[in-house]
Amino acid sequence: MTRHTKTLISWSSGKDSAWTLHALSERNDIEVVGLLTTVTSAFDRVAMHAVRTELLRAQARAVGLPLTEIRIPFPCSNAQYANAMSEALTAAARDGVTAVAFGDLFLEDVRQYREDRMRGTGITPLFPLWGRPTHSLAREMVAAGLRARVTCVDPRQLDACFAGRDLDTRLLDGLPASVDPCGERGEFHTFVYDGPMFQRPLRIRTGEIVERDGFVFADVVRSDPEDTDGSQSEQQRNPMHA
Repeated sequence: MTRHTKTLISWSSGKDSAWTLHALSERNDIEVVGLLTTVTSAFDRVAMHAVRTELLRAQARAVGLPLTEIRIPFPCSNAQYANAMSEALTAAARDGVTAVAFGDLFLEDVRQYREDRMRGTGITPLFPLWGRPTHSLAREMVAAGLRARVTCVDPRQLDACFAGRDLDTRLLDGLPASVDPCGERGEFHTFVYDGPMFQRPLRIRTGEIVERDGFVFADVVRSDPEDTDGSQSEQQRNPMHA
């Protein structure tokens, strides 16, 4: 790697991507120049995490980085996703970006997929957290002041009562032994609202909790003066299941 590699963060709005940003901020060979997020257009929410784009954009402002939204349809085929990602990477390369960092931890097939997709693009995939023991990593995040709310739970792997809770020591202590404490197998997803990578915290509250298509979603809304929840449509109030 050359010094000051211009890098984008693959930003899911959750803890692992936020911690990836934190890890890269401590390196002197990396220049993080922005966030890259997949958004489902039909619902205007972050794919899978079901986070409203207004909160996604608030996160970007809070960490002080520009945000690129990769818009995908619902439903989205593999080909459509690949095309949307390819266009985003081509545009990033034109802007001098030479790396994209991912928050993946240990799933070999996911890493291989990303490496295959980025081969030949001129952009190198980075995995700053790869191989970190997830039990200690999750507690390191909490101890360092990262604050995240559980926005999605797979009830086949984790009880639905965890949806809408904060990721803290009590939650980690209560996870079944079968559940990865970082949710790496899709047991749960989170929304980060504060941490060492934030210039200021976001004030949020948990809204409606619903079950759809086999997942339990906890909506997250602003609880500060910018909160516009009262005027939003039913589609916006309900969590998304991209």
